[in-house]
Amino acid sequence: MNLFNMRRPVPSLDDLIEDASHHDLSSDCLMPTVARPAQVFVRGQGSWLWDSDDRAYLDFSQGNAANSLGHSPQVLIKALADQTQALINPGIGLHNRAQLNLVDRLCHRTGSDQAYLLNSGAEACEAAIKLARKWGQLHRGGAYRIISASSGCHGRSFAAMAASSNAGENRFEPQLPGFSHVPFNDLPALHAAVDAQTVAIMLEPIQSGAGVIPATEHYLKGVERLCRELGILLILDEVQTGLGRCGALLAEQQYGVRADILTLGKGLGGGVPLAALLARGKACCFAAGELEGTHHGNALMASAGLAVLDTVLGHGFLEQVRGSGCYLGEGLARLAYRYDHGQLRGHGLIWGLTLSDDSADAVVKAALHEGLILNAPQPNCLRFTPALTVSKSNIDEMLLRLARAFSRVRTAQLQCRKGIVV
Repeated sequence: MNLFNMRRPVPSLDDLIEDASHHDLSSDCLMPTVARPAQVFVRGQGSWLWDSDDRAYLDFSQGNAANSLGHSPQVLIKALADQTQALINPGIGLHNRAQLNLVDRLCHRTGSDQAYLLNSGAEACEAAIKLARKWGQLHRGGAYRIISASSGCHGRSFAAMAASSNAGENRFEPQLPGFSHVPFNDLPALHAAVDAQTVAIMLEPIQSGAGVIPATEHYLKGVERLCRELGILLILDEVQTGLGRCGALLAEQQYGVRADILTLGKGLGGGVPLAALLARGKACCFAAGELEGTHHGNALMASAGLAVLDTVLGHGFLEQVRGSGCYLGEGLARLAYRYDHGQLRGHGLIWGLTLSDDSADAVVKAALHEGLILNAPQPNCLRFTPALTVSKSNIDEMLLRLARAFSRVRTAQLQCRKGIVV
């Protein structure tokens, strides 16, 4: 079903966003920290969003993978409504039932020993760094250095940005000591970077922000083996890949590895702010008072996490994710071949398509004209993170709209070249 059948004239590359001067709301008071299109979105359901003009858009970004069950899923609505009426936030100094239920279920289903709930993936990664360094003080002579792989992104807190290899590219971002970066999927470089002050290696199984670049199985198993041989910790940042995104509860399960520390975020809350730090065995060394946060583990967000986790672990759910992921990958591969684009990478329902040039932003804007919401993590790469509940008919419709977006951009490029020749 095509819910966005209004066709528009082919725009130029500099004019691929609809003029929104007719919108009633102004964004003048909003700090311009993120580039946003002019549309104001007012409601969503499943894989669809509607703007204030009641135009429908197929969403294959889903808040950069945060909306794991799609927009406003009934299971999440009910969980939040029920919990709101019972208890929202008793405070971090008190237990609440939803918090205890969620950490118990997370530990049981992931084979972890302890869990701590936070608000965001960035906070979870920062907490993982603190935990590793606490362990280093206790068991590795005060070792504190964290090694991460190039192009990785572990969030926007100071410590998380320092652990990300692009820290310092912006002059306002920190360059904190105690972090080093090596090429991704390069075991010899990783081995050479370890010294007596190294406490942990911190990696994303799939580097989403770099353009959806998966670790090879050889590499990730080699990293795990290296950590065991050298007596250091393995931290896996599964903020993007956890909670079913790759077709398993955790990406580490697909690779056959086991981290000492794991971080979860994004999809855990299904669209509300929730993240988790998981620790196993020797890495469980935090003491009372070493992690605090006003909203950490509050009952309302924990109830959302329970609803998401129970859904993802439901009968046949992950099998359906794997099937939809294969179907999406096959469709994108056909489209990439048709338009002479580059490599397609990913697992489950996270895919990155390398374009033949740096036109990703133009494609994203053209797709918006076609009623399709996409994300471009790199100038030459499109990222696809639809709801884990996406249907094959949604995928078919997305491919049609993406094809039209590719055609729009190609036509605009040809017009620009003709103008230059003239």
